[in-house]
Amino acid sequence: MTTKVEHLHRWRQIARLMWKHGRAIRAGDSSAGDNATGEDPQQRADQLAADLEGMGPAYVKLGQVLSSRPDLLPAVYVKALTRLQDDVKPFAFDEVRAIVEEELGVRMTKAFQSFEPEPIAAASLGQVHAATLRDGTPVVVKVQRPGASQQVADEFDVLSQVAHFLDAHTDVGRRHRLRLMLEEFRVSIQEELDYEREAENLVAVGRSLREFEHLVIPQPIPDFCTKRVLTMERVHGTKITKLSGYTRLDVDGTTLLDELFHAYLKQVLVDGLFHADPHPGNVFITDDGRLALLDLGMVGRTTPGMQEHLLKILLSVSDGRSEQAAETLLEVSEKTEDADPADFRRRLGLLVAREQGRGLKDVKIGQTLLDISTVAADCGFFVPSELALLAKTLLQLDEIGRVLDPQFDPNAAVRRHAAQLLSTRMKREATEGSFLTAAMEFKNFAAGLPRRVNRIMDAVADNELEIKVRATDAAGMIEGMQKIANRVTTGLVLAALIIGAALLMRVETDFRLLGYPGLAIVCFIGAALGGVWLLVNIYLQDRSYRRSRG
Repeated sequence: MTTKVEHLHRWRQIARLMWKHGRAIRAGDSSAGDNATGEDPQQRADQLAADLEGMGPAYVKLGQVLSSRPDLLPAVYVKALTRLQDDVKPFAFDEVRAIVEEELGVRMTKAFQSFEPEPIAAASLGQVHAATLRDGTPVVVKVQRPGASQQVADEFDVLSQVAHFLDAHTDVGRRHRLRLMLEEFRVSIQEELDYEREAENLVAVGRSLREFEHLVIPQPIPDFCTKRVLTMERVHGTKITKLSGYTRLDVDGTTLLDELFHAYLKQVLVDGLFHADPHPGNVFITDDGRLALLDLGMVGRTTPGMQEHLLKILLSVSDGRSEQAAETLLEVSEKTEDADPADFRRRLGLLVAREQGRGLKDVKIGQTLLDISTVAADCGFFVPSELALLAKTLLQLDEIGRVLDPQFDPNAAVRRHAAQLLSTRMKREATEGSFLTAAMEFKNFAAGLPRRVNRIMDAVADNELEIKVRATDAAGMIEGMQKIANRVTTGLVLAALIIGAALLMRVETDFRLLGYPGLAIVCFIGAALGGVWLLVNIYLQDRSYRRSRG
């Protein structure tokens, strides 16, 4: 556990990073360097990556997430942080051997025929080594960094305090609920630290995508997997970001990318479990021309109800139907006290129309969904976290698309595969269990229907049938009706006074005013004063009502 002094030191480090790099990040411009210190933007961005790497695995993971968000950072920062995806400083091989032998319960030489000391890749939470099993099977072994779990927990204690402070004292924190976002990030990293769960994810996603012949999901070796060691099949290939120009000519990028989009849409909208971190560092081109998806520690999950909503949103946005997209988003989003649905519909319409006017090279459906989330937050709505995760995933797929096929149209891919996705969903829901459940519900309904009909008919025959209507604003409605009744009654009284006074004018009495019968004149004066009071009262109340509505 960290001490108060260490907490204070970490606070100072975070404050220094925010102060040092905040101006460039807020500006969103790669030219935002510090002329006073003579640092150029590239030096500043490289320094941010180095600072995050030195602060610990949670901050490295944060840098990896930011490297896939070009909507938040200037391009020079995104490029510098990309290094953190799989090029972090590795830890010593002696520590690797100790962890592997402790987790597997045997000496490394007994479990493996060979084990390369130099890691293939080193990331925030672990590093990967090439190895060979005793039976000659080539594998890769992912080993968790020593003390990573406790270090991440301590770092998130500090980050939680920072997020709480920003939520309480800044507009950005209140608008985006940074503490809630951080909590979701913490849960995601905790899952990544459990390699047994990642092995389960590899099996589940591999089973889901086995129908896609151009996609590969390396499968785990169960007997060699623990919470801190993950052994899986080795995939021979090249990272997608390191493809040469000549290699790209030999790859059918359009087919691979279309199948990749189709696979992700199926994962999100049908299976409910999807690979949530497909950044270019986790995607390989295999030697036989297929795409391999690696590192399934970070996955997203969607419920059947949310899958329906996400599919509606995707189709609406890809077709340019902003009204339908707005209605679905308003239905699933949480609103604040100052939420403005009309402004959200207007701004969403402008956003979708702008995207529809772009060329294929500029279409980014992931970016569009992220922009929608930002617009929703500005208008007082919080979209579901599943939509934000889907947006981030699609944004990373967009980046992969720029490498494989710059002319690829993701909107067309969504529309092209929508019918098959709907058909698959319907087939999956039409199971024997769902039919039996529906049959049981219908049986209960049919069995109880005669009794309910008899009760209704008896109530009608005995004149006991009552229909109760509950108004949404009953108190206001009753108050308005009382005001109308009071005005009508006052008008009737005044009319009666005038008619009575006219009749009394024909009655001769000793009491006279202004030469006329006095009682008649009193009634006329009372009616006149009452009429003036009624008109003034109506005017003042109407003016107050118009002000409250304005």
